[in-house]
Amino acid sequence: MSIEKFIYGKMNGKDVNAFVITNTAGTKTQIIEKGATLDKLFVADKNGEAIDVLVGHDTLDGHINRSDYQGVVVGQYANRIKGGVFTIDGTTYNVTKNEKGITCLHGGGEYSSAHWKGEEVSSSSVKFTYTSPDGKEGFPGNVELSVTYTLDDSNSLTIEYSAVSDKKTVINLTNHAYFNLNGCNSGDILNHTLQINADRFTAIDENSIPTGELPEVFGTPFDFTVAKAIGRDIEEAHPQIKNGMGYDHNFCIKDHDGSLKTIAVAQGDKSGIKMVVKSTEPGVQLYTGNFLDGSVIGKNELPITKRSAFCLETQVYPDSPNHPEWPSCVYDAGQEYKSVTVFTFSK
Repeated sequence: MSIEKFIYGKMNGKDVNAFVITNTAGTKTQIIEKGATLDKLFVADKNGEAIDVLVGHDTLDGHINRSDYQGVVVGQYANRIKGGVFTIDGTTYNVTKNEKGITCLHGGGEYSSAHWKGEEVSSSSVKFTYTSPDGKEGFPGNVELSVTYTLDDSNSLTIEYSAVSDKKTVINLTNHAYFNLNGCNSGDILNHTLQINADRFTAIDENSIPTGELPEVFGTPFDFTVAKAIGRDIEEAHPQIKNGMGYDHNFCIKDHDGSLKTIAVAQGDKSGIKMVVKSTEPGVQLYTGNFLDGSVIGKNELPITKRSAFCLETQVYPDSPNHPEWPSCVYDAGQEYKSVTVFTFSK
């Protein structure tokens, strides 16, 4: 195992470092301090060729000015909060409405645009830390955060999240990696196969806000209980497909108990690369790049096109601050938020 550190660029006059972790099998990942971003991930395909399975950007300028959250850590609350408002113990908090002027998306973009401090903590791990000030984007509490990436010799990339606030607050963190298991410039992901261990999903309205309903997946395009091609049902005449312009929905993990368990399995049809996702979280957002339109230039100076990537964002359900009946996202002052997600690759 080895870790290399180098200066990736400058942001606000300060160096932004990149850290490259390489295991004994030659699998390699690169993480940068801007947004604690998972920047590159090279995995061997069925022919033994190492390919980058992350769609994103090659430069810091791309990450700052052209990103659709590719590879970043998002928070203080990942996903959406309806109306940018929620209440804790009778106090109403109004947070940044950065989507259509009506929704708080990914905490207003604070964590994804922040300059995190990275440091090697072992020969296979890098830890990133950041302090979010009280009231930033409207969220209560000074929050001390850490995200640790570990790549082991079994080709498992583990992401461990920790956060502690000095005020009662809502916390929900995830990584917004855009995957294409055939390679970052290999076309669409519609023939990738995907299985998700979920029997329900959160229905959304035309603004992608949960309605409060948790329909069963069975007999709908949202049934991934048995592996199928991502594109098989993506154009079905279903009102939820219409609302998301494809898949942009949270799936409710079956038998969630807070332990680390397999929640999804994906495989590239051309590369043969298989990705098993484990998490402690109760939900996972499947997003299939529905809004990517080719106007943004990504890696290798090529456009990022519609459905050229998919995301599996492990999380608490969207808009949970306004749904106390769902898995809790509220943490007392001094109470630690902890979350673990593991991506394991094979062929």
